[in-house]
Amino acid sequence: MMVRLGRFMFRYRNGLFPLVFVLAFFAGRPHYPFGRSDVDFLFDLVGMFIALAGQSLRILTIGYEYIVRGGKDHKVYADKLVQGGMFALCRNPLYTGNLLIAFSLALIIHSYGFYLIFIPFILLAYASIVAAEEDYLRTKFGAEYERYCAHVNRWWPRWSGFAASIEGMRFNWKRVLVKEYNTTFVLIAALVGLDLWSDYESTGPSALPSSASVMIGTTFWLGLYAAVRALKKSGLIRG
Repeated sequence: MMVRLGRFMFRYRNGLFPLVFVLAFFAGRPHYPFGRSDVDFLFDLVGMFIALAGQSLRILTIGYEYIVRGGKDHKVYADKLVQGGMFALCRNPLYTGNLLIAFSLALIIHSYGFYLIFIPFILLAYASIVAAEEDYLRTKFGAEYERYCAHVNRWWPRWSGFAASIEGMRFNWKRVLVKEYNTTFVLIAALVGLDLWSDYESTGPSALPSSASVMIGTTFWLGLYAAVRALKKSGLIRG
């Protein structure tokens, strides 16, 4: 059951995830936890920290040992069993990073729609996708994959082995810039935008910065994004 569901989720995740996000967005208005702005500020701080942790995990993963994402023909696929870098500490570091980011968004928005719809969906989606991927890898790599599973956690990295896992490796910041710049820019913009939206829904227009500040910040961020994208497209940086 979970394997079949995971294959479906893997194939259509690029459409399903945003769809459920939008559904959760409209399902419930944000509000201050316990009606208190100081508690909301604490939720925001914790959410930002978790988002930073999730994105940092993604960056470490891509910087040390890249794995081809997206499968093949919208199906789970791997031409080799990647076991280096962060994959020596955790079998699904990118998915773990994504889950941390999802939790961070829920904390910042603090909407019942995100707690009751988006988070349960994300948990089910990644649990089923991992089940499908494990079924594929176990079939393709057999005993090698079983040995790998025996000493590497499925979700949470075993940080005590970090130094050994990257020994002799060089962090590829160019690959991170090329492969992860879009996710990083969108995440930061989303965190700021959703936080402003949450404050607006909770207290009204007085919670928002001036229109000039919003325009300057937006222009700067879009300009920086365009510059990085242009560098990538020009071939001046390659991963």
